Amino acid sequence: MRRNPRDLQRYNASERANHWLVGICFILLALSGLAFFHPALFPLTQLFGGGPWTRILHPYIGVVMALSFVSMFFRFWRLNIIEARDKEWLKNVNKMIDGNDHDMPEQGKYNGGQKVLFWALVLCMVALTCSGVLMWRAWWTPPIALARLGSLVHAGAAVGMIGLIIMHVYAAIWTRGTIRAMMYGTVTRAWAKQHHRGWYRKVTGDNR
Repeated sequence: MRRNPRDLQRYNASERANHWLVGICFILLALSGLAFFHPALFPLTQLFGGGPWTRILHPYIGVVMALSFVSMFFRFWRLNIIEARDKEWLKNVNKMIDGNDHDMPEQGKYNGGQKVLFWALVLCMVALTCSGVLMWRAWWTPPIALARLGSLVHAGAAVGMIGLIIMHVYAAIWTRGTIRAMMYGTVTRAWAKQHHRGWYRKVTGDNR
């Protein structure tokens, strides 16, 4: 892909690698987890070498995802602190949905919707990790009531996270130029000025 030297860097290589590692782990965990969620989905275990291997691999992939997510959290949490302008953006989100984003409140690197998504994913990840530990009987034997509670929380958090990721992917496809940022790390100046004007002003010094 040819890139304009005037394009702005939105993500460096390390940030993109971190994002894709979390994403790949999520896909593997979703497929292996759904395989045990309902008998009709059990054939998905063939992707991992059968039922026993799926049960063995699922929690270890979960550990990789949790550690990668922690890394991503510390990279981006400051940029996702919700400010007054984000609340105003959320109040006017109907304009964004209608395609009238030129009148939206000026945003920094992330808009109000992205910030809410970030913190929702953090909550789901914490719930998944804690409940997953309760269920990991290969390493310890929790009281049966605690294991059952863990299973319930794990399933609920997993469904929530799958829904949030679907929203995340849809929004990335819907907003042209977003996927390019995570693939190649850059965005056009026009894209930055339209969708994240505050960030555009900060990185370019253009106050027009």
